[in-house]
Amino acid sequence: MNLHEYQAKELLAKFGVPVPRGKVAVTAEEARTAARELGSAVCVVKAQVHAGGRGKGGGIKVVRSPDEAAEAARGMLGRKLITHQTGPGGRPIDRVWVEEGSTPARELYLALLVDRARGWPAFIASTEGGMDIEAVAAKTPDKIITIGVDPATGWQAFHGRRLAVALKLSGEQAKAIGGFGRSLYRAFLESDASLVEINPLVVTTGGQLIALDAKINLDDNATFRHTDLAAMRDTAQEDQAEVEATQAGLNFIKLDGSIGCLVNGAGLAMATMDIIKLAGGDPANFLDVGGGATKEQVAKAFRIILTDPKVEGILVNIFGGIMRCDVIAEGVVAAARELGLKVPLVVRLAGTNVDLGKRILATSGLAITPADDLDDAARKIVAAIGKAA
Repeated sequence: MNLHEYQAKELLAKFGVPVPRGKVAVTAEEARTAARELGSAVCVVKAQVHAGGRGKGGGIKVVRSPDEAAEAARGMLGRKLITHQTGPGGRPIDRVWVEEGSTPARELYLALLVDRARGWPAFIASTEGGMDIEAVAAKTPDKIITIGVDPATGWQAFHGRRLAVALKLSGEQAKAIGGFGRSLYRAFLESDASLVEINPLVVTTGGQLIALDAKINLDDNATFRHTDLAAMRDTAQEDQAEVEATQAGLNFIKLDGSIGCLVNGAGLAMATMDIIKLAGGDPANFLDVGGGATKEQVAKAFRIILTDPKVEGILVNIFGGIMRCDVIAEGVVAAARELGLKVPLVVRLAGTNVDLGKRILATSGLAITPADDLDDAARKIVAAIGKAA
């Protein structure tokens, strides 16, 4: 789950991370009022979308009066921001963040994430902060430093010293980064985040360290512990098929291919996508209906797959354990009839009630191609798409 910048800054501020003052606005008039109340000679109006690259996409404007703030907000609100991270469809701008201006002397990069290779949190630090951090990572990876934090001991003073060295800070700033890093670590742990990114972390002309921008990703599996944070979710910024799937209790991630996948079990779903690739096709989604899905959930999953206009065929791959093959078959048949299935459908069933499931499919009167195993299913759906084309 992603937070907007203003939400991330409000959360970080609670843990003592220094952030600029700002106010959220959903209308141009609110932006005007926000700029007036901040009383800063220079303010920044920022589009609030779940994507990076806002500056290059026109989603960040520097203004010098409340009227300019209103004008900048008016030019953003109600439109879609397109950046290299949003894709051509863009993301809707429903609110802006009006923030007091800062005068950076240096722009740094600091993030905290889960180092899955080591199994512990790790700080990522670089002296090259700003809009082109991706280019730094690609061209000069030696300028990016990783500092792991052993969860058995947690944050220690030496982590602050290592951050100061990595960011080339000295004097009072070297002392300040210790407190900054400690607060960031607490926010990361106590909110169950998977990523906290400050880009840029600026050293102002007055020598202060400030999180000029902030991005926080929360672990979806832990949001039940944080009802206040879960309430911050902005589904308008997410793929609507993924939102619908979550509400139905399904695990769904949209991809860019043409073969829709309906599978039970995350591991089997991954294997299905791999074998589709080996057969020369491209999966359109990851969809795990889980081990105990109902007929209604299966039908819902089928409908969600077919909302994607790129889908040219569907592969259903079920290994029935707790999940019964006849339940899957009934859900597939119900959805196919309701939606008037017009793309090739290949179904591979194995496990509990497999014979009953196959009989339901065979007597449905629908154009469903059975498959004996996963390799056979992948080859058949790729061939069917090619023939249809």
